[in-house]
Amino acid sequence: MSKKILIVDDAAFMRMMIKDILSKNGYDVVGEAPDGAQAVEKYKELSPDLVTMDITMPEMDGITALKEIKKMDGNAKIIMCSAMGQQAMVIDAIQAGAKDFIVKPFQADRVLEAIGKALG
Repeated sequence: MSKKILIVDDAAFMRMMIKDILSKNGYDVVGEAPDGAQAVEKYKELSPDLVTMDITMPEMDGITALKEIKKMDGNAKIIMCSAMGQQAMVIDAIQAGAKDFIVKPFQADRVLEAIGKALG
């Protein structure tokens, strides 16, 4: 059975890019969210195997959403997506329980490697 993935990013273009990479490689993108608050709701609703989470978003940022999801599900697998130069935020995210992070612009092989490792 293919793994279910939730994509969270405020940029529709970024969601489309990552969805394209995942779909072509046999993953099932079960949902998308444009901000952290919706990500938390969608996580409850969809119970995905993995979440790709942008760090900087309106409403609720990715790190806050990561913490909320981890409170609901301690086994949640979340990979953070960040632009270059967000090292401090990436460290916060890893400490809060993120499995890995990928840097934008996305490179397909790196995205797949991070997801493969996180799903183990």
